[in-house]
Amino acid sequence: MLIRATLFSSCLVLSACAAQPVPATSPVSGFEAALQPLCGKAYEGRITTTDAADDDWRAERIVMHMRTCDPGLVTVPLHVGDDRSRIWVLMQIGDRWELRHDHRHEDGEPDVLTLYGGFASTPADALIQDFPADQATKDLFDQENIPVSKTNVWTVEVDPEAGLFTYQLARPGRLLRLEFDTSRPVDVPPPPWGAVD
Repeated sequence: MLIRATLFSSCLVLSACAAQPVPATSPVSGFEAALQPLCGKAYEGRITTTDAADDDWRAERIVMHMRTCDPGLVTVPLHVGDDRSRIWVLMQIGDRWELRHDHRHEDGEPDVLTLYGGFASTPADALIQDFPADQATKDLFDQENIPVSKTNVWTVEVDPEAGLFTYQLARPGRLLRLEFDTSRPVDVPPPPWGAVD
């Protein structure tokens, strides 16, 4: 898949990926085990926070698709209305998970702000994974003149009992929380921009 190949080559450029995702022979972490029942399905979400910066998103239908679920690698395209530019990429690197935001234009070309994220500060088995911005991300945000984002912490949570998948962005003065109802799958959306399959 083009997205996967580009992700790894870009990570090498950013010095953000220390190794390949966990091979199939490694034990499945608790976090990955909680994600597996969601694989291949799509779920509708809603914004549960009140930041005015997210008003445009509130006016759109928001759908995530657990599109790729390989050992140690999960890709989750995020569709906001007709915008298919965003993919959350979760990789298990050793005993930690890594989150990258793969952003693309409609022609598949990477956006200038792409592959930002970080390594989890929580164990691989935790169902709540916190990802503070790593140094490559801080450098990118400096380069693009958005230093306020250097304090970003992204959180991904899976709650099988409540039937929820949650994505959150937090920093001082900014909070975005998306909750997806994983008890009610919806129709799978079209492929994200940049996908070749």
